[in-house]
Amino acid sequence: MAEKLAPEKRHNFVHDGQKVFEWDQTLEEVNIYISLPPNVHSKQFYCKIQSKHVEVGIKGNPPYLNHDLTCPVKTDSSFWTLEDGIMHITLQKRDKGQTWASPILGQGQLDPYATDLEQKRLMLQRFQEENPGFDFSQAQFSGNCPDPRTFMGGIRSD
Repeated sequence: MAEKLAPEKRHNFVHDGQKVFEWDQTLEEVNIYISLPPNVHSKQFYCKIQSKHVEVGIKGNPPYLNHDLTCPVKTDSSFWTLEDGIMHITLQKRDKGQTWASPILGQGQLDPYATDLEQKRLMLQRFQEENPGFDFSQAQFSGNCPDPRTFMGGIRSD
């Protein structure tokens, strides 16, 4: 049932008309997907994840991404992989349930409507996680959605 509440589609991060990367999020993580250039050996790519910063590039060249993150992440459980021509960066949110309007601070923000939809989806994910015997995939909110981090005492820690 939880997979029904997974992100339906990825968001595009576009700069100067060019798609830089795609991204999505869950209650616990933000995922960034970067299409890699052809004919570059996988050992040439690098990704440096810091608490509030990410840097991605090809060794010996200026970084492709070198930006502050919207919110802090847990560096010990954040990681990156290369597969089928895609670099997949998984950033573990420091504050579980926080809705990110963009992975990159101050750039490529989702519009208010899309941010509200993300917050509603994350809230339903939270309900599903806390009540595994129920199916919230068809649930809807009328009006404003509460913040998944703080609603009814906040997210429970394991």
